[in-house]
Amino acid sequence: MNPYRLKQLGHTALSLPALGCGTATIGDMRGLIPEAQSTATLEAAWAAGISFYDSAPWYGRGKSELRLGSVLRAKPRDAYTLTTKVGRTLHRPADPAAFAAAMTDGSLPIEIRFDYTRDGVMRSYEDSIQRMGIPVIDALLIHDLDPMHHGDDGVEPFLRQLEDGGGFAALQALKASGEIKAIGVGINMLGMIPRFIPRFPIDFFLVAMPYTLLDQGALDHELPLCAEHGAGVIIGAPFASGILASRTGPAATYAYRPVETPTATKVARIDDVCHAHGVPIGAVALQFPLANPLVASIIPGPNHPDQVRTNMAWLRTEVPAALWRDLKSERLLHSDSPIPVD
Repeated sequence: MNPYRLKQLGHTALSLPALGCGTATIGDMRGLIPEAQSTATLEAAWAAGISFYDSAPWYGRGKSELRLGSVLRAKPRDAYTLTTKVGRTLHRPADPAAFAAAMTDGSLPIEIRFDYTRDGVMRSYEDSIQRMGIPVIDALLIHDLDPMHHGDDGVEPFLRQLEDGGGFAALQALKASGEIKAIGVGINMLGMIPRFIPRFPIDFFLVAMPYTLLDQGALDHELPLCAEHGAGVIIGAPFASGILASRTGPAATYAYRPVETPTATKVARIDDVCHAHGVPIGAVALQFPLANPLVASIIPGPNHPDQVRTNMAWLRTEVPAALWRDLKSERLLHSDSPIPVD
């Protein structure tokens, strides 16, 4: 599969390559990554020809955007697509020393506040520009407005911030003025796409978790709704947060949590099919989402130059048609899952 093939993102003015680069992990949210390693990873992605980068203020509480900007600022601005997110603003803690002492990851000691109002959206947008040092962002995504972060009862008040508090109108004004080309939503769980459509005219969704080689729950309702309303799709976390790249080793995670036995069993069955055809499960995991006509791009999040090179090699790996058919015949894929041989 050609990692450089361009595909229009829904009805937007953006055309994205099959393989992009997510940057959550270089924000040190899942473990400390030395500055030199982060820079080397991003430079390896650039050297490999990757031209789409996605970040967010949440990733490392600003660290991902700082690191990404330090590399991309030196590149021609018309040679890459850049997206980031809104919904959180970053603030100085009341007690910086106590706040820093309580940190449990490598994120910066900066306080996070959810804010989907007009002022919150604009502050997030302008702060991202300053952190990255790049004055042009191609698309902004509404980030983490879901029960995972707000509880079942907390979603609607934030949706009202978008609607009545002017947050979405601010995004529309940025798009109308030409400052951004598209408005997206990042989702991690089923049930949220129907809450945005048709309430808001969303251009695309970045879907992390509900559509991978391991789980295709989004096919039942969410993705058909995107097709009906002309919304494009980008797939984040194509390795299901790690397990489809590292299988069931001690460091493997699924949905950013330790792997439970039923999940490990299913991954082992998928891996057996891949092994029988001589193809790494990681290659199949990367190529699977791109067979869906709605999906413009996938954005795994490498944190080492070797991972960049492996992702490129896996996307180029030839996957036999029989492998895809075996996954379906063994009911390891949703019956409606598009596969490359279709």
